[in-house]
Amino acid sequence: MSRVRKVVGALSAVLLAGLLGVVASPGAVAASTGTIVSSASGKCLDVAEGSTANGNRPQVWDCTSNNANQVWTFADDGSVRGLGKCLDVANGSTADGAVVHMWDCFGSLASQKWTLTAAGDLVNQAANKCLDVTGGATANGTKVQLWTCTGAANQKWTHNGGSVPGPNPDPVLPDPANPDLGPNVSVFDTSMSNATIQAELNRAFDAQETNQFGTQREAMLFFPGSYDVDANVGFFTQVAGLGLVPDDVNINGHVHVEADWWPDGSQNATQNFWRSAEGLSVTPADGNDRWSVSQAAPYRRMHLRGGLALSDGGWSSGGFIADTKVDGQVNSGTQQQFLTRNSALGSWTGSNWNQVFVGSTGVPGNSFPSPPYTTIANTPKVAEKPYLYVDDNGSYRVFVPAVRNSSSGTTWANGNPAGTSLPISQFHVVRPGDSAASMNAALAAGQNLLVTPGTYNLNQTLQINRANTVVLGLGLATFVPQGGINAMNVADVDGVRLAGIMFDAGTTNSNVLLQVGPAGSSADHAANPTVLSDVFIRVGGSIAGKATVSMEVNSDDVIGDHAWIWRADHGNGGTVGWTVNTGRNGLIVNGDDVTMYGLFVEHYQQYQTIWNGERGRTYFYQNEMPYDPPNQAAYMNGSTQGWAAYKVNDAVTDHQAWGLGSYAFFNVNPSVANARAFEVPVRPGVQFRNMVTVSLGGVGTIRNVINTTGETVNSGHQVTFLTSGP
Repeated sequence: MSRVRKVVGALSAVLLAGLLGVVASPGAVAASTGTIVSSASGKCLDVAEGSTANGNRPQVWDCTSNNANQVWTFADDGSVRGLGKCLDVANGSTADGAVVHMWDCFGSLASQKWTLTAAGDLVNQAANKCLDVTGGATANGTKVQLWTCTGAANQKWTHNGGSVPGPNPDPVLPDPANPDLGPNVSVFDTSMSNATIQAELNRAFDAQETNQFGTQREAMLFFPGSYDVDANVGFFTQVAGLGLVPDDVNINGHVHVEADWWPDGSQNATQNFWRSAEGLSVTPADGNDRWSVSQAAPYRRMHLRGGLALSDGGWSSGGFIADTKVDGQVNSGTQQQFLTRNSALGSWTGSNWNQVFVGSTGVPGNSFPSPPYTTIANTPKVAEKPYLYVDDNGSYRVFVPAVRNSSSGTTWANGNPAGTSLPISQFHVVRPGDSAASMNAALAAGQNLLVTPGTYNLNQTLQINRANTVVLGLGLATFVPQGGINAMNVADVDGVRLAGIMFDAGTTNSNVLLQVGPAGSSADHAANPTVLSDVFIRVGGSIAGKATVSMEVNSDDVIGDHAWIWRADHGNGGTVGWTVNTGRNGLIVNGDDVTMYGLFVEHYQQYQTIWNGERGRTYFYQNEMPYDPPNQAAYMNGSTQGWAAYKVNDAVTDHQAWGLGSYAFFNVNPSVANARAFEVPVRPGVQFRNMVTVSLGGVGTIRNVINTTGETVNSGHQVTFLTSGP
């Protein structure tokens, strides 16, 4: 269970059991057992052929005595069970004619909850529709379906058994006010003392301050209210408010990241990865806060009532701010590059190589390269990251923000963000120790996933097949595929939201870690795109991971909103090296009309990003070439030295990109060179704007910026800016 739990009303049985050290049996349900008989035909609801396979469709059949296929249990959790499976509406559909089948039981799944009314209607609680004998037929083998309740005889049923329990939730299963968010979530409310909350924040930070390649994950969640605490955010830690809008939760103190842990005392933040702050209003007493980070450290839906420093004196290597209001000034300091999207700032100061602003106010105008600001007034199309919150009744829900077109500023400025609120009952809550099989079963039954903080080893590929599925991770929940499988496959369907998830390559090579749409996908998703928010991928570092391709996007219209796709250049002993953590490509885009905001791809051994689809758009790209080619012969693309950081297929006729940086640091063999950073076809519809290449410390050579254009960077000339190409 979560370490600290908000209690609404009386203590739930779950919480009481946890406090007393009692472990309740997850299969325990009070029951009433007997046959279910159709009033239209006098025949029994029957598990077809006695099959217990998921997806088997029940039927009506002549009633026979002692027939286990016709024995049904009405359970206290609202489910109707036969042969150990639950009566379920496929994919959670509420449409007339939806398939009713048998499936693994999930106590919180609304599509598996039924009420037998006094009038004899067997009503699905999720859809408020009736179990219906298809077509009113009375023949043996007629299947059942879901249909609007009409009072017809083919929707009337009699239960021949004991009394039918009411639809009360099973007390050992999650309830909306008090779901079990697992052992790595701490939930705070204003009934707790500031000292108690501070002690828990300190515990998490002390454990995570230097835990760059460990497996522990943490989430610190605040109920609406005001708190006098200081949250120093370490590795693999999420600090977030549970309000619908940031101003629902106010921290009178700091929510900050420092670089104090760096061993030489240089305050170098270039390794301050993997952490987040979301959904908070922060009021620092001294008027200023610090978010000294590099990759994979989003600052989302925040309201800072003061100024914000993005560095701590030493170098910092890029970050991401979105849907945020900063009342004061943002000072980028030593940040090499940064993306600010759909935010409202008091002002901005500071620049180095590549500062990009999209759909934001209070930011500098476009002036690249002096200073190197790239400014785009409106964000063409985006949807913010889904998030967990509590409603006015104290019940947990997940808010899924709407897609916005040609937008500027935050979603919550008027206090009423557009989007859809989903009850927690529509989510399978994944906790440490849960299997890939249980996740796939929940997904197949129409549930979404709320993945609590942890590191999850997968022996099955997670299959996202239903349109509008939400997979939301807390505390940078991490999936590690085993045996060379893909970690996750997303079907070519509308509106999937994948957010706050990290994929860590396993030690047996995977062909692809995350595949969005199968090869050959072609459906049009323009009206309801799939959105990937804060999706991070790592090959090596923690373990000696291997993956040929880290992310492959085959579906059209996908929106990527902050991705760090990283082949590790450092890590635990024995996890990093040219032949150790192998990775050919970071990102391959085959779909058309794909847009990426805040795309970071680093250290892959061939092309880092390959874009084959038409009408691709990238707003901010950051790349480092691999540090570790042992010699030039090992890093050749045919007769060409090295591989471009970003390759647009020669057949593409339309591709646009803004604000791109690529850096070389060939520290294993400084004599290695790369012919170019960006390789694109020369066509009117292909345009790259505001590019920079850097030889970091003069270690390594990039001969051209784009194709054969742009001055060489090396030890004698370390930075080249180019405003357009090819």
